[in-house]
Amino acid sequence: MSTSRTLRLLAAATAALALAAGCTRAGGSDAPVAQSQGPAPEVRLGYFPNVTHAPAIIGQKKDFYAKELGTTKLAVTTFNAGPEEINALLGKSLDIGFIGSGPAINGFTKSEGTLQLISGAVSGGAQLVTKPEITSIDQLAGKNIATPSLGNTQDVALKKLVKEKNLPNVKVTNLDNPKTFDAFRRGDLDGAWLPEPWSSRLVLDAGAKVLLDEKTLWPDGRFPTTVIIVRQEFLQQYPQTVQAILRGHIHAIDWAKANEAEAKKVVNDALKELTGNSLSQPVLDSSFKAIELTTDPISSTFPQLARDSVTAGIVKSAVELKGFADLTALNAASQATGKPAVDAAGLDKK
Repeated sequence: MSTSRTLRLLAAATAALALAAGCTRAGGSDAPVAQSQGPAPEVRLGYFPNVTHAPAIIGQKKDFYAKELGTTKLAVTTFNAGPEEINALLGKSLDIGFIGSGPAINGFTKSEGTLQLISGAVSGGAQLVTKPEITSIDQLAGKNIATPSLGNTQDVALKKLVKEKNLPNVKVTNLDNPKTFDAFRRGDLDGAWLPEPWSSRLVLDAGAKVLLDEKTLWPDGRFPTTVIIVRQEFLQQYPQTVQAILRGHIHAIDWAKANEAEAKKVVNDALKELTGNSLSQPVLDSSFKAIELTTDPISSTFPQLARDSVTAGIVKSAVELKGFADLTALNAASQATGKPAVDAAGLDKK
């Protein structure tokens, strides 16, 4: 057995013991903690057909997950909105999901702590785009601006902006991204706050302009657009399987960074398969330029994201995020692949 293989097995075993011993009862309940049961027979993974979910697409299509999972079957489902994916996780028809930071927080709250953050996936890649004649934030007053869904990451960002700038009569319309594209081309919308590739599509294919890149609102231009969450019960029962997914996730990101042109093609081919439409090369290039693939969930931003939901009027009070993150499996996978540990910024503390 090779040294690297031995180290990987040791890391996995150590993390499995830590997970089995250290996991607390979800949401403070008295329910017994699930015990580690070795590799899962099957793992059900969810993601969106978006460029901002590129690591998931690459991990599946290039078999990075399959290679790490061994005999564990991988079942993949795609979703169009965060609430759908959260409901699938809560209904136990999904085990692990790539999702926006806003729905991840909402899922943690709705599940009473049983849906947890386990990794980052993508930073950046969201913009407020508008008709060219809108040249300032103040001119959004009285306009119709779309977001992908109620309470999603971009919906919160737009509503926070409207509230902080005291903009009157802004109509926020929740539409699926393809419908937003069509509505903007028809002239039914004045703009939209969207993730990639849809913001680039509106600019390059529908004549919009970027009014605000969300990167400008965050320190160092970094904010979690896409993260990975898991059902806590599944994590406790099958820590080895979660680590296998995260090793595949790390390999997918490394491969994409080293093979950018091929990574773009893999994602574009998958988007055509999943949605029936591929992206033009300019849109694809623009989308990838806007994002950073990373396992770091940028945990320090989540308290602010929780407060933003209050400012936006989505929730009445900021969520208490104690225990929101469990990066044990990620850091075991990072160790096994020669990567540094990722900081949970205190979100792992109960």
